[in-house]
Amino acid sequence: MITNNPQLSLSQNLHDLLLTFPQTTFYKKGSYVFQEGEDATILYFIKSGHIQLSKITPDGRELTFQISSTNDLIGEVTLFCGTAKHMLQARTIEDSEVVMIEKHVLEQKLVENPALSIEYMQWMGQRMQRLHTKFRDLILHGKKGALYSTLIRMSNSFGIMRENGIELNILLTNQELANLCGTSREVINRMLSDLRKRNVLSIEKGRVTIHDLNFLKTEMNCENCPTYLCQMD
Repeated sequence: MITNNPQLSLSQNLHDLLLTFPQTTFYKKGSYVFQEGEDATILYFIKSGHIQLSKITPDGRELTFQISSTNDLIGEVTLFCGTAKHMLQARTIEDSEVVMIEKHVLEQKLVENPALSIEYMQWMGQRMQRLHTKFRDLILHGKKGALYSTLIRMSNSFGIMRENGIELNILLTNQELANLCGTSREVINRMLSDLRKRNVLSIEKGRVTIHDLNFLKTEMNCENCPTYLCQMD
């Protein structure tokens, strides 16, 4: 949902501005929107789908930093940075449609509209707060905390309330989940198996349903951050 509350997402004014850009591109699942090291001259506004932002380590492991979805903007960190390169790669995890936004054109529009520039800075500040809370969870709570934190964030970003719990409306393999947590698939397999035995969650056809969210929060000493900070994007 788009709102003018700066704590929740892109403002309605920014959302409307991004939709004025005419070029739209469709990407099939598994396609790269951009790759690390490429010139960052375009920003991407997601009209539909899910896009994973990640980095390949020197030893070949993939670390996932965020999963962005409808009404998110990616590539945004290069705005007003002059000549820049993408520091991450963006790959679709389902069929996606994005609006292509020329960086220099958006910069000019923001310069011409100070109110929109402030809204953009507020949104970027929110993104930085989210990133800091993710790093906090990884550093303070280790592998278990990383998984539990990721599941909590996914419930806020992709959760659908069902009679038996919160169903995550996104399909991720255990390897993709491991990439999000900065650990191995084997470790994630063991921890998910333990959570299933405790009836904290269930997995059917790759889709996770969380039955006991409070267990996850209690185990990692959740600080009950505002929901807008506890998201996947």
